[in-house]
Amino acid sequence: MKTTNKTITQIEPWIDNAELVQLKRVIDSTFLTEHKLTKEFEQLVADYTGAKHVVATSNGSTALYAGLFALGIGPGDEVIVPNFTFVASCNAIILTGAKPVFCEVDAKTFCIDVDKIEALITEKTKAIMPVHIYGQSADVPAILKIAKQYNLKVIEDAAQAIGVLYDGEHVGLKSDLSIISFYGNKTITCGEGGVVMTQSKEIADKVYRLKNHGRPKRGTFIHEDIGYNFSITEMQSAVGIAQMGKLPAIIERKQAIHDRYMNELQNIEGFVPVEIDKRCKPVFWFTSFLTAQREELELYLRNHNIQSRKFFCPLHLQPCYQGMIDETASFPISTKIYEQGISLPSAYNLKDEDQTYVIECIKAFFKQK
Repeated sequence: MKTTNKTITQIEPWIDNAELVQLKRVIDSTFLTEHKLTKEFEQLVADYTGAKHVVATSNGSTALYAGLFALGIGPGDEVIVPNFTFVASCNAIILTGAKPVFCEVDAKTFCIDVDKIEALITEKTKAIMPVHIYGQSADVPAILKIAKQYNLKVIEDAAQAIGVLYDGEHVGLKSDLSIISFYGNKTITCGEGGVVMTQSKEIADKVYRLKNHGRPKRGTFIHEDIGYNFSITEMQSAVGIAQMGKLPAIIERKQAIHDRYMNELQNIEGFVPVEIDKRCKPVFWFTSFLTAQREELELYLRNHNIQSRKFFCPLHLQPCYQGMIDETASFPISTKIYEQGISLPSAYNLKDEDQTYVIECIKAFFKQK
């Protein structure tokens, strides 16, 4: 098989003149930080998801921290978080002064294993942070049931999950609050940026004060609380407005890319797709598989100019958390997922002929085995 001369990217944003049109509105207005376009972007997210209150922040990590802060999480508290997630989930907890408690994930969906949560609850536990991983929803109804029983808060890390539905409703609406990230590689992007979504005006107001130097509005120098500058810019919001207009098309295209991978690679022994919870309507940020030959396949694809991506490293294996966790704890599922997970090219602008080439390369790799 002849190797292509161009690199097939694993993920990249869809950026064109639509973003320039919105950015020109910012330049024409001369307002660069949180003005009309930011309010417009927040409203678009609210209308799309069904959230009553949406507060934009500088990125998904600051959104997580602001959300935890608004829920009163702080020193001496514990927050249960899935062991398989990006480090931002855990770092936001640490930033509040609270202790992250790692929970194993489900072997099929890779989301937090609800059957293992209760054993981790102590008198210090104040919240559970489910993560909707790779565009699939965690079992939030089951988590909310546990939270109610133990009087815990729930903050959904929906960084990767805009457009994801569970039982017909957008994720993030049933819990105390949720966050979405608009980092450059997400389904839609602002370059950087995030939002906190909540049905509670009280929580939304707390988030806004925290991200606005501890004051309820701009233009005043009276600060009722300690706060910080987690502002988004009008330029980020302008890109976000354009991206929101593209979101339905992006979701449709990612579904088509996923379905083709599933249809044409389903009979390869030892190449296992992620299983989707039937109650979830996912958004395939990435299309991913598990294989015991992940390292060899990754190298093979790279040598054929195809980018792929490893899965997140589990929290218990991260060098930065050593000494903070129970060294006797075992996370075999997270470890296996990490060692075997690979994400294929999944960008909106992946051409059909390029996907054909990716599929042919994968088939050729496994055939030679």
